[in-house]
Amino acid sequence: MIEVLVHKKEPQKVLEVGTGCGYQAAVLAQIFREVYSIERIKGLHERARANLLGQRLANLRLVHGDGHAGLDKAAPFQAIIVAAAARAVPEALERQIARGGRMILPLRGLHREAQRLVLIERSGRGLIESELDPVRFVPLEAGKA
Repeated sequence: MIEVLVHKKEPQKVLEVGTGCGYQAAVLAQIFREVYSIERIKGLHERARANLLGQRLANLRLVHGDGHAGLDKAAPFQAIIVAAAARAVPEALERQIARGGRMILPLRGLHREAQRLVLIERSGRGLIESELDPVRFVPLEAGKA
């Protein structure tokens, strides 16, 4: 997913939705100039913070919040990576993609098991959606827990 985001692009600012344990956020911090990572589950947010504390990643900001809403105060983002399967593309995240930017996320089909990885690119003419691969992720839930 990270490789698709940076393909032929100059890495700048990225939003990760679903921090989890913090591993992917640490990888993103090695590639992008600014990394924002949002996690809805307080316990996971705190675990990621503890896991990453010793890394001293000055370009990484961890946020406890609703991934569906993204992070409007830091938008726009040249890249958004979502680590949970949504039923539909969250409109707030679409709005936060910078011109020329990309978002990659898994989308759930009609059946909970059916998921597909989708790339969304913002061009001068709007959003372009490309289907990539079948995948399997946890569901993207709204709100904070």
